[in-house]
Amino acid sequence: MTSEGVTSPHAELEARARLGRWLVMSTVAGSGAGHVGGPLSAMDLLVALYFRVLDVRVEEPAWADRDRFILSKGHSAIGLYAVMAQRGYFPIAELATFDKGDSRLQGHPDMTRLPGLDASTGSLGQGLAVGVGIALGARLRGRDFRTYVMLGDGECQEGMVWESVQVAARYRLGNLIAIVDHNGLQQYGWPLGDEPDARGDRSEPFPGDTLRGIFDGFGWRVLEVDGHDFEAIISACADAGEAAAGSRPTVILARTIKGRGLSFTEGRHAWHARVPTADELEAARLELGIDASGQPE
Repeated sequence: MTSEGVTSPHAELEARARLGRWLVMSTVAGSGAGHVGGPLSAMDLLVALYFRVLDVRVEEPAWADRDRFILSKGHSAIGLYAVMAQRGYFPIAELATFDKGDSRLQGHPDMTRLPGLDASTGSLGQGLAVGVGIALGARLRGRDFRTYVMLGDGECQEGMVWESVQVAARYRLGNLIAIVDHNGLQQYGWPLGDEPDARGDRSEPFPGDTLRGIFDGFGWRVLEVDGHDFEAIISACADAGEAAAGSRPTVILARTIKGRGLSFTEGRHAWHARVPTADELEAARLELGIDASGQPE
């Protein structure tokens, strides 16, 4: 409900995002390891993709004409799993196996274990290159599906990203859509001195309009959205998805907040990869409006 008592047009997505954030926190707490900040910042983007944008068949994960999605920032895998479980790819209860030796839900996505994944990722910078190959292959084979790749803004400091950006523009891969989770807060940042703990300024790996200017300079279409506004996300994806074959690839720069959704995680680099305590987990449950059975109230 909104403050005026009118149901939000995206109430279902908002509830799924709250549940997704709870599943991230509770799963990381249960496994004793995992990332939190990035999965929380990307949660609204992932929910919008899997429940409104991607043309997929959960019961047929290898369907040849499905849209492809690649989580290039693979350390945010638990966020992806939390959404895929809600979408029906596997039972929510299976999240309890996250990061265990025999689990299908590894700390980074492993397409050889979990149906529904289109790429194994982990080494930052590689996901867009995989997406370029898939998009080019689709065009050569006459397939009209779309390939979506989610990157982190810190990840965009990897040189391989820009080689892929150049190639995608060169081949005019209009069927390729990159989404940058632009939360402006990386784990370490550039060093300021010789001391081991001189981590530097973590706050903005690409300040201002830098990313827009670089993508635009390479010949990409650039869309900018609030990465926590479902209407804006869905509209931008629809715009990007309508690009004709042979046109420019599109990047959606989604401005987000790292650790989004919880007052004690938002905008705090320490939550990039931290396991919540029992007290923090209970605080998260109450703040997210999750009842004792683990469902949104």
